Amino acid sequence: MIEADKLYPTNRMLVFLDRVEEKLLSAMLAAMIILACLQIFLRFVFSGGLLWIDPVLRYLVLWCGLVGAVSATSQGKHIALDITGNRLPPAIVPWLTLLTHLFCTLAAAGLTWAGWLFLAGEIEAGGEGPLKLPLWFWNSIFPLAFGLICMKYLLLFILQTRILLSGSK
Repeated sequence: MIEADKLYPTNRMLVFLDRVEEKLLSAMLAAMIILACLQIFLRFVFSGGLLWIDPVLRYLVLWCGLVGAVSATSQGKHIALDITGNRLPPAIVPWLTLLTHLFCTLAAAGLTWAGWLFLAGEIEAGGEGPLKLPLWFWNSIFPLAFGLICMKYLLLFILQTRILLSGSK
């Protein structure tokens, strides 16, 4: 599959989202490193740590993984199964890319819906997570990330459709 940044380098929406995701990932990774080092220091020096750090770190790992998946989507580096892409005639590859974007849009839409159902259950059940924030806050990343992946794949599908209809590439 062709990398998205080579096919759609000037799309302002994708460039903007990539920058926001990069900054968010950097902030979360910095927070994870600082909190983990603080916890190690507290355990080593005072034989104990802060109770809230470990659960926050677990949620930050989850958030980083899903935001990373969102970021990988528009860069064409998301998990892909490319068994036949290298063996097909070059004229078919853009159509296969279009079909792949459509399938990924539909799959991400289904996962977004499942994430919303999960989040609704979390809101209904209640419960408090780390830092006295509700559990639904910490789990809101599921519909948010899959919704963004869906939106990006839909945008990639539209851009690929435009390329095919215009006859370029």
